[in-house]
Amino acid sequence: MSSIKNLALPTGFQLQDYEIRKVLSSGGFSFVYLARDKDKKTVAIKEYLPTSIALRTDGATVLPNTDDVALFRHGLKCFFDEGLSLAKIDHKNIVRVLNFFRANETVYMVMQYERGKSLQDYILGQADLVPEQFIRRVFGELSNGLREVHTQKLLHLDIKPANIYIRLDGSPVLLDFGSARQALSANQAKISPSYTPGFASPEQYYDRKLLGPWSDIYSIGATMYACLTRTSPLAANQRIKNDLLIPATKLGKDMYSKNLLEIIDKCLSLDYLERPQSVFSLQKALLESPAEPKKKMSLVNKIVDILNRPISISKSS
Repeated sequence: MSSIKNLALPTGFQLQDYEIRKVLSSGGFSFVYLARDKDKKTVAIKEYLPTSIALRTDGATVLPNTDDVALFRHGLKCFFDEGLSLAKIDHKNIVRVLNFFRANETVYMVMQYERGKSLQDYILGQADLVPEQFIRRVFGELSNGLREVHTQKLLHLDIKPANIYIRLDGSPVLLDFGSARQALSANQAKISPSYTPGFASPEQYYDRKLLGPWSDIYSIGATMYACLTRTSPLAANQRIKNDLLIPATKLGKDMYSKNLLEIIDKCLSLDYLERPQSVFSLQKALLESPAEPKKKMSLVNKIVDILNRPISISKSS
């Protein structure tokens, strides 16, 4: 059964008070739909459908595999609990949950639809450096929302450029929480890990008992690093074996302030105790006024310069 592809709800399907317009995204854990409510307002709807343990081949009903009913229900409960917690958060920098309901033997989370572009698209669309002021403002504002999430005893666990949306007014909003997926994948090897290589903290790979606010802070550091490089950092599990990650203080020297680069490197510490322990302390550091870098240099030229530096070979004595 697991080899059969799950079908999304079709365009025009009436899901309680919502009409499905199209599929926005799909993954191993859920479908996300663009939909319209009874007042013709656009919303996003996330459907719990873990592909490896449940199936919908036709119709609307989601059926767990015979051997995976208990696991499916555990994941559904985590998804439901996460949705209830998020529904209590009304913050401009966190995706707003508008409704939450059960149907078709699964659960749906209705969210406010945001117009703009992902941080990933913003980064890739820049012809030159992502401005330091932009990085400080976006992550400073995002920290406000993440502080509220942590206050609710939630972790995001999937912060990356694709999950940060930049609205038309330039303000950031954090999307697509991964903590329910983490809870599900931790219980069975057959569930694909939900973390994103390069942005997930070391403890997401090795020891979930160590997860905390500092885990999301690692992901923020990795996302800021991606603003410098336009690519994801080396995955944490590879860094633990052989840390070849070029420090931000070296990569961004003379392009960004030393203060910002040191913040990024601190967030990317493999030892969670060496990272900022709270989002508040990270936010405070980001809001400090840094000294300007001495000179500017294009990102491409900087990376080429680092990679092309000659290796000095000295004779052994």
